[in-house]
Amino acid sequence: MAETERVSLAIESDLLARFDALIERSGGNRSEVVRDLIRNRLIEEEWTSGTQAEAVGTITIVYEHTKRDLAERLLEVGHDHHAAILASLHIHLDHDTCLEVVALRGKPRELRHIADHMIALKGVKHGKLVSTTAR
Repeated sequence: MAETERVSLAIESDLLARFDALIERSGGNRSEVVRDLIRNRLIEEEWTSGTQAEAVGTITIVYEHTKRDLAERLLEVGHDHHAAILASLHIHLDHDTCLEVVALRGKPRELRHIADHMIALKGVKHGKLVSTTAR
């Protein structure tokens, strides 16, 4: 485990009270939540800065499989970007609706492009890219 350093923060009392209420609801402690916030911000910065660092992420989409050619178009996107797609999981939610989770690895710009393409397909009800880093 990496060496830890103790730091001091100055936070307004009302903001700290809201933060403590959040921690109480979710469990954990101040230090771990602050570390998580820092990690999340650093990952966000890597994704938006245009850096060429390798990233990983998942695309989650809910779609109507009965929409004309949608399943085939999703497969086509996957084949067009096979080098970035690590795996996918397909779940039948009901007779007409499916959930697809696609795991990705590559440059942030490329992963965002793939996600935007899939989410924009006609028949996709909802989609989201969850981004992180490989380190």
